[in-house]
Amino acid sequence: MNISVIVPLKNEEESLPELAAWIERVMDAHHFTYEVWMIDDGSTDDSWGVIQQLAAQNPHIKGIKFQRNYGKSAALNEGFNAAQGDVVITMDADLQDSPDEIPELYRMIMEDGYDLVSGWKKKRYDNAFTKNLPSKLYNFTTTRMSGVKLHDMNCGLKSYRKKVIKSIEVYGEMHRYIPVIAKWNGFRKIGEKVVEHRARKYGVTKFGLERFINGFLDLATIMFIGKFGKRPMHLFGALGSLSFFIGFVIALYMAIAKIFFDKVNMTDRPLFYLGLLCMIIGSQLFLTGFIGELVTRNATERNSYLVEERMDHSSPVTDDDLQLANLPDRRL
Repeated sequence: MNISVIVPLKNEEESLPELAAWIERVMDAHHFTYEVWMIDDGSTDDSWGVIQQLAAQNPHIKGIKFQRNYGKSAALNEGFNAAQGDVVITMDADLQDSPDEIPELYRMIMEDGYDLVSGWKKKRYDNAFTKNLPSKLYNFTTTRMSGVKLHDMNCGLKSYRKKVIKSIEVYGEMHRYIPVIAKWNGFRKIGEKVVEHRARKYGVTKFGLERFINGFLDLATIMFIGKFGKRPMHLFGALGSLSFFIGFVIALYMAIAKIFFDKVNMTDRPLFYLGLLCMIIGSQLFLTGFIGELVTRNATERNSYLVEERMDHSSPVTDDDLQLANLPDRRL
């Protein structure tokens, strides 16, 4: 199968028939074999009924319905698990993403060799204050922190090589950082394409201002897990040792000053409490890293790694090998 299209949605009953027909026209015109997964994220309108009707008319259309609203990340994660296409395209259901972009996004993966291509809505039709300005700030911050240079990290229109979406897991608000997650999983060839952004035709936006706070916290989580997920002691142990050392130096200075230079009571000086605080915080950070190491080393996936290729030139097992294997173990 050439392409899997994943469409997460909530309360988009009006736009779905038009979107499905548009995708079908594009796929037929380019002779793609395809499937469309429409993921209903707890809609309260008749979106699921519309999906059922569309699936009855077009066997390429498939659906998943959540019992309640779990969020876009959950919808994408379920779509990634279900997708079977060589290239996976994600797009929003509100008709602001154009299916006409699909052929070029597919070509960039299959011919140009990209692992992931993100759309860039260079010209937007959103409110400049509530969406455009925060989006620019978000993209600037994410690029600085992650090193993934994209103009529109949160664009819903993206294409992926199949092995990318089968190697990552998204939850919370982490769908905004899929390129960052892909990078930390070793997929380095990440590109972008200028795509058409259309004004919303039906309904209203489903995202509020709280996404910026949640998004920042999820970025911090991704950065920590990507760098220190399997070695938390390297972060907390280093910070704890540094803090404890600073506190110890302050305490040593105070002790020397007390003994040799003055008779002032150490507990009357604020510097004494600063040194004490640094040593306490340092000890706590070090113990946090130690506990994190214990948890990591006992985790069932502590040695789970993504293997890109494997070469095995092992010789076939001979009769002599089998006879040796049946000898009793005489090691002390």
